[in-house]
Amino acid sequence: MEKFNNMYRIPSARASKWNYGWNAAYFVTICTKERECYFGEIESNIMHLSEIGRIVETEWLRTVFLRPDMNLELGRFVVMPNHFHGIIIIGRNRYNTVCRDAMHCVSTVEFAGNGNCRDAVQCVSTVDFADDDNCRDAMHCVSTGIFGPQSKNLASIIRGFKSSVTIQSRQIHADFAWQSRFHEHIIRTNRAYQYISNYIENNPLTWEKDSLKR
Repeated sequence: MEKFNNMYRIPSARASKWNYGWNAAYFVTICTKERECYFGEIESNIMHLSEIGRIVETEWLRTVFLRPDMNLELGRFVVMPNHFHGIIIIGRNRYNTVCRDAMHCVSTVEFAGNGNCRDAVQCVSTVDFADDDNCRDAMHCVSTGIFGPQSKNLASIIRGFKSSVTIQSRQIHADFAWQSRFHEHIIRTNRAYQYISNYIENNPLTWEKDSLKR
């Protein structure tokens, strides 16, 4: 079995009943090829970004501005020596709503108990799926993102981000490369959102024990 966050887990497929362009918060993890440390180093529990690490940070921040039609919002993120963790929220937009007419647009996904939420951060899905993993908590339920040629969804966002970073980084280090896949997790509750946010923030503090450390 594979390991994540020092825990053994059974690899899971994408949620079969979920469209990854839907209005929701997503936790993503992207690693460099063979976990090479291109992004900097951690000293005294503080991450010091290399030139390539700064490119990663800049390109992630640009994601929202490059895709204004998707109504994106970024949550907590961190650039680690050989991987990246981030939360991204896909808001309601014209690609994930169904309109009967100009005055009646509804989301293509209904969330249980979402109340009157202004945005995805305050309205994290509490939907449960019967075929979802039996996860003890959010950090032990990460699936491998394998996507077809689609646009206006999580896969297209990550493809664009990885491509931009790669083009710039290879001008600095010709061998730079990402792993071909990435990990994604649908954040279904506010509790999970806070748990994952704290995990991301504290990631540099636990680098020596990090299962992604080479």
